[in-house]
Amino acid sequence: MLRRITPAAWLGAFVLLLPSPIADRSTAVAATTVAATTVAGTGARVVAETSVASRTVDLTIDSPAMGGDQKVRLLLPRGWSKDARRTWPALWLLHGGVDDYTAWTRDTDVADLTARSGVIVVMPNGGRCGNYSDWWNYGNGGSPRWETFHMTELRRILESGYRAGDDRVVAGNSMGGLGAMLYAARFPGMFKAAASFSGYVDTLYGHEPGDDSTGWGPSFACPGTDWRRVWGDPDDQAAIWRAHNPTDIAGRLRGVRLWVASGNGRAGSLGGLPFTDPVEAAADDNAHAFVDRLRDLGIPVTARFFDGQHDWPYWQRDLHQAYPMLMDALEAG
Repeated sequence: MLRRITPAAWLGAFVLLLPSPIADRSTAVAATTVAATTVAGTGARVVAETSVASRTVDLTIDSPAMGGDQKVRLLLPRGWSKDARRTWPALWLLHGGVDDYTAWTRDTDVADLTARSGVIVVMPNGGRCGNYSDWWNYGNGGSPRWETFHMTELRRILESGYRAGDDRVVAGNSMGGLGAMLYAARFPGMFKAAASFSGYVDTLYGHEPGDDSTGWGPSFACPGTDWRRVWGDPDDQAAIWRAHNPTDIAGRLRGVRLWVASGNGRAGSLGGLPFTDPVEAAADDNAHAFVDRLRDLGIPVTARFFDGQHDWPYWQRDLHQAYPMLMDALEAG
């Protein structure tokens, strides 16, 4: 039987218990910044490129959607060049809350994992509590508009200036797992496959009408930010919440190859806390609810449920396990 934990409870725990970032484990090189400009029909432009390691380039993008500069890290495939006559498929990797665009190269071996695959790995900044959404902002809209930055501005920049093709897959951990399923569902045909690792993919899980305690992410990750700025109140702006809940819009994922992984909160083979991790236990509830909804709709999904906690050793393993499916969807090596 699934535990009924309100989003306030599990995402409050998420922010408080998230492991602290550690030093970048990628091979360090002297950073070289090259001024560049790429206009992509949206007003967004690349204002700098910085080489940070072998195959690794950081872009600084002047983003109208975000009202300022944002960072994106790219892992480029062998043989890549801006002048190539061909394009490459893209693997988008989205980070979790209270983190940034360096997360996947900092805490996993994604550079080694993708070294022989002919893909561009796209790791954009998503904000400490951005939730991969254009924020409601009390009905006024405006910045931050993470969805527009990623799915319109950045996508067009990659296609027009960095030889990215139109074959894409997406994966993410925690908040990034939400983002992966949100983007795949909200933009049908954009991604051939989507994978969520410990993602809170049922944003209304456990919510009861009239319960005003659903104030999770920004309340803790962004002190001083009213959480209602993101999607509004879950009752008063219920339509906005449902439109940003992967479980509610699961029907749009038909035809996308899907992978969902989560731990039950107990320490598994990769170690962890000596007690049940409430963050991962809640993500597990979300994952089960989401998978149940997909199966009710007759939508195929690969589900991996295990003993494990909300930490990078498990997300690295998740990526390795999902990687063959993601590359197969791209028909990449």
